[in-house]
Amino acid sequence: MHLMTRILAPAALVLLLCGSAFAANIETATPTTPAQAESMKTELAPSQTLLAYGDEDIWDENGQLIKRTHGAKTETPGDLAAQTPDPLEGWNRMWFGFNDKLYFWALKPVAQGYSTVIPERPRIWVRNFFHNLMYPVRFTSLMLQGKFDAAAVETSRFIGNTAFGLGGLADVTSDNKTFRPIPSTEQDLGLTFGYWGADNGMYLVWPFLGPSSARDTVGYVGDHFLTPTTYIHPWYWSVAAKGYDKVNAISFRIGDYEAVKEASLDPYEAVRDGYLRMRFKKMND
Repeated sequence: MHLMTRILAPAALVLLLCGSAFAANIETATPTTPAQAESMKTELAPSQTLLAYGDEDIWDENGQLIKRTHGAKTETPGDLAAQTPDPLEGWNRMWFGFNDKLYFWALKPVAQGYSTVIPERPRIWVRNFFHNLMYPVRFTSLMLQGKFDAAAVETSRFIGNTAFGLGGLADVTSDNKTFRPIPSTEQDLGLTFGYWGADNGMYLVWPFLGPSSARDTVGYVGDHFLTPTTYIHPWYWSVAAKGYDKVNAISFRIGDYEAVKEASLDPYEAVRDGYLRMRFKKMND
């Protein structure tokens, strides 16, 4: 037993760290020669800059990569949100490169092997289970925002999926419609602080965790204590559970990052812009 724990603990830690990097880490594809740079520029419309973030939110409702049009006469609130100061750009770029390599050298190979061995249906069950398990984060955030109708709906979904979906493995409430429209229930404490009026502060990139902001960093700490898997003991089982959740999640999106990478002239700026816009969008959903 002691030998098993000595083997599992480091392995679980690697899985968690690699999984967290998945949050927004895209391998850089900066051209090495002026000719290559000019060639890449012609592939994108000159009035558009790709917004890239390692999440499903890099795609709009039409299935297209989110893009920003330059030269507009008026700036949208999303444009203003994307102008968050980045005084630590050198530090942030260093950790962006670190996370970037971590994704391609560690997480992607693990996720590819996992998706080859485990069929899609069981992986969907795992995704449903961990999403259901994060109910405390969503419920607390909705209550603090005063969105009581959305909190009630989130609670009913949690109860239904837990009781009738084998502990959340099946999402039996996904097709149920509410009597009237409600705000998005996909909220966290970082978004709650923004809802209260706190701005982003400054843009940050953390090793293993990916892009963030001063506000979202504080929110992440609160989310950590609201996450049930945080309290699994011993600690390495908690790390293993969180790492497995991340590996399972990335197994559904292998290939999306490569597409973003190939279209980005400066992946760091694209991720920064896309992350800040994505967070603004979620805060106002």
